[in-house]
Amino acid sequence: MNNASPTLRSAARRFPLVVAASTSALLLTACGAIEGIAGSSSSASPKKGDDITVGLLLPDKDTRRFEKFDYPLIKEKVASLTNDKGKVRYANAGASAAKQSRQFEEMIDAKVDVILVDAVDAKAIASDVQKAKDANIPVIAYDRLAQGPIDGYVSHDNELVGQVQGRAIVGALGDKAKTSKIVMMNGSLADPNTALFKQGALSELDGNVIIAKQYDTKEWLPSVAKANMTKAIQTLGLDNIAAVYSANDGMAGAVIEALKAAGATKIPPVTGQDADLAALQRIVSGEQYMTVYKPFLLEADNAAELAVAKVQGRTLEFDALTPDNVDSPTEKAIPSNLVQVVAVTKDNIKQTVIQDGVYTIKDICTAEYAADCAEIGLK
Repeated sequence: MNNASPTLRSAARRFPLVVAASTSALLLTACGAIEGIAGSSSSASPKKGDDITVGLLLPDKDTRRFEKFDYPLIKEKVASLTNDKGKVRYANAGASAAKQSRQFEEMIDAKVDVILVDAVDAKAIASDVQKAKDANIPVIAYDRLAQGPIDGYVSHDNELVGQVQGRAIVGALGDKAKTSKIVMMNGSLADPNTALFKQGALSELDGNVIIAKQYDTKEWLPSVAKANMTKAIQTLGLDNIAAVYSANDGMAGAVIEALKAAGATKIPPVTGQDADLAALQRIVSGEQYMTVYKPFLLEADNAAELAVAKVQGRTLEFDALTPDNVDSPTEKAIPSNLVQVVAVTKDNIKQTVIQDGVYTIKDICTAEYAADCAEIGLK
């Protein structure tokens, strides 16, 4: 399978690592930028009014953010942008590329006005994207860069995600890093983001730690990650694993389960991504070292803005939301929007996901975690 990495073509879009600062300022800035031009008379004449249908295809249910945050946020934003006349037609592929292809065709048959797709398999989806193009339905890649003639792309600086994770491991290991063995639990090869996460992580890990074992995880399945982690423990020995790079939170939970099953009484530093509630609770309790918070609100809002602007022919708004250009293996200079990421540890949960309203202290600090929360001042 060709898993060539997408190439970022805007030199200005290399964000610094943000650890403690909230993303709220980013949300306000983005909203202000769009509001400032929304009424511009130089915008193209709308192709459609507010009565539009946005097709939304998400890849799986194991990544909890997709159904808990992304879908409802996009649905809410589309409604607010269209005076409650626009609607979202939603489908989740359950990690099946074949199922997503059928769902894509159903969207085309239903004659939706635009499709937002987070591809299970970025290469396999290309033929479906072409079918949509032939049916004059624009397609915007969401979170993962799909191949084929897409009209736009909304995601995060995914190489930076890996850098943040790799840097966290090196920092956690301190003076012992160079002689420490770690395991890398990468994502699915069918997801082009995996190559970027890995590239970013290796830029921090290569030469600074010993990468003893490395795995690619089919369809990001936690069950596969757990099986691979069990193999790593059997091969290396539990006491010889100083840290685990896990590309996302779902796999991080599975890695920790495997470590516990092998008899670990103290869990080595384990990374994650997506700021899942379960991951934040593991961070509070000391089982997971960190996660990468990718502001769901800003990503979802921008995707909805792009979709509605594209359908209604509002070129200025669309251009304002796509300051970046990204190359895929099949397309060059795709108009893109890449959102900031934030490293979350037990030290800054309050200043990040809680301050941004993603979760409340009550959500995180259930009875099981109340003592751990009190210990770090989360109350």
